[in-house]
Amino acid sequence: MSKIEWTNITWNPITGCNKKSEGCRNCYAETMHNRLRAMGQKKYRFPFENVIFNYNELGRFLGDKPKMIFVNSMSDTFNEKITDEQIDKILDVCRNYPQHIFQILTKRPERLMRFCYPPNVWLGVTVESAEHLDRIKWLKLADTATVKFLSCEPLLSDLGMLNLSGINWVICGGESGHNARPVNPQWVRNIKNQCKKQDVPFFFKQWGEYRPYTPEDIKNINKVVVFKDTNTGITFPGAPEMMIRVGKSLAGAKLDGKEYKEFPKCFKEGACLNI
Repeated sequence: MSKIEWTNITWNPITGCNKKSEGCRNCYAETMHNRLRAMGQKKYRFPFENVIFNYNELGRFLGDKPKMIFVNSMSDTFNEKITDEQIDKILDVCRNYPQHIFQILTKRPERLMRFCYPPNVWLGVTVESAEHLDRIKWLKLADTATVKFLSCEPLLSDLGMLNLSGINWVICGGESGHNARPVNPQWVRNIKNQCKKQDVPFFFKQWGEYRPYTPEDIKNINKVVVFKDTNTGITFPGAPEMMIRVGKSLAGAKLDGKEYKEFPKCFKEGACLNI
């Protein structure tokens, strides 16, 4: 089972990657890859910068019971070093398992429209900051993908106004790990409110290492990070713009006292699994 809250298991026919944008700075896949390499695992024997297509993974048995499978959690399916033919081989495996949902996420969306996606593939792009809103436009050009989603994680800036027409799901989350950057709750609320207004399911995965400050945190004020109001520059104790570092497990995933774990509507209806 995967520790990623919005999927069941991961499947990695590709290993290794290279940094594409600021969301990659503290790449969890690189950290995990290096750890597995140090443990002597053959699949991860090359440095992370070496992008390897593991053909033997195409024959892996992915089970009969329907589940959600995150494809290439340790890489990027559309990495520049991966050929169109290799991507087609991955999609063929997805076609051969119509009972599963395969979730493919990329920071390299320019090639998305080249492929024909089976109905059990959910196609997503990472939009960690306003600088990369153009990735949404590329995603919308992938006409054959029946479910399109955004992963706004790690969220590093306010995304402003979003046109979510044609988008079926939005995942949002803060960064975890030793060098994690805090997320401003106002950025998260902005996405959540727009999802609600445009009737798009919203999944808030985690705060990450930091959560919103409360008055009870006064004894640990040295761990607080302050986000100033962008209009007034004013901060005050207990403001939503104040975050405190408590660690991922304690930070949780409650936004204003509520968890948001919504999935695409077709998933609820069973249509995505053909059941």
